Order: sequence, then structure tokens, then C-alpha cells
Amino acid sequence: LGFLFAEKCPVLPKTEFADVTAERYPLGTKLYYKCDSGYERRSGQYLGIRCKNIQQVASWVYKEFECIDKKILLSMAPTMELDFTQKPERKTESPAPQKRENLSEFDQKDFCGPPKTIPHASLSPDKQYYVGQVLHFKCQSGYDKRLPTSGTRRCEKVNDKIIWTPLDMQCTNDS
Repeated sequence: LGFLFAEKCPVLPKTEFADVTAERYPLGTKLYYKCDSGYERRSGQYLGIRCKNIQQVASWVYKEFECIDKKILLSMAPTMELDFTQKPERKTESPAPQKRENLSEFDQKDFCGPPKTIPHASLSPDKQYYVGQVLHFKCQSGYDKRLPTSGTRRCEKVNDKIIWTPLDMQCTNDS
């Protein structure tokens, strides 16, 4: 009965000329990798990860996932096959431990740190966030003529309504 469902945030308002990052993600968050141009995921592999509570610690749950050069995929010689089976295993051992330590004990139960990087893949911009998510905005180069050039928005529940806090910055290329 005490299980908490992650409450979804409304659609994030578009912020022009800014890059958005997150340093931690609430339980329930799902993120998806996408292969870089020229690379493709191995067929049958799932590109999603999820932040779950595993033994009282918020942790990303990864499935085996790998982006392979399209040229190699097209000519999948048996010798190449052997080469690839070893690589993903070694990468899964340490999901960004250096970031983990500066999360407080409370945060470690309720928030996952940054997901691990996967060769030739990037995280696709997430469309769905959950209450507690904090996003960091930074003006792209050339649009950072006015201060402040960075800011944050938080998804929170106020009087039973889920909202994004206002962003205290605007990116413009005015001189």
C-alpha cells in the first residue's frame, strides 16, 4: 500500500537556444539511447533504461545494448562477431561512481545519478519527466549575450497541481 507511483510532469515548455541537462533523475524515470549517425543498434536489443529502487538504492536498470558501425553490421563476418561479444560486459560494471558519492543518503534512495555513457550512442532528449526532476539550462554559444546565461526549472506539486517552476533566464543573440 505504501508504494509511491511516480507522478508525471506536464510537457516541458520549449526553451529556445538552450541546452538542457539533468544531474539526477527521480525513481520511475525512463530514458532512451539512440545510436549516433552511421551506427545502428544490434537487432533485438532494447534502448531504454529505467531508474528503480534496488536494495534501497536508486539505480539504473540497463539491458544489453550496443551501437555497431553500419558497415560492420552489413558485412557481419564471424570473426567480427567474436570481437563484439566481449566489449559491452566490461562497460556495465561502473555506472558513474564518481557522481554517486556527492548525492546525499536521501538522494541515493530517490534519485539516480547520470546514466553511463555507451560508445557511439547518446541519450535522446526525454519527453517525460517526473515530480522532483530538476533540469539545468545553459544558453548555447552565441545566444549568451544577456545574464544570467544559465538557470534551472523544477517539476513540483503545488496545491495538487503539477507544474514546472519558471525559468529565470532567456537566451538571445541581441548585442
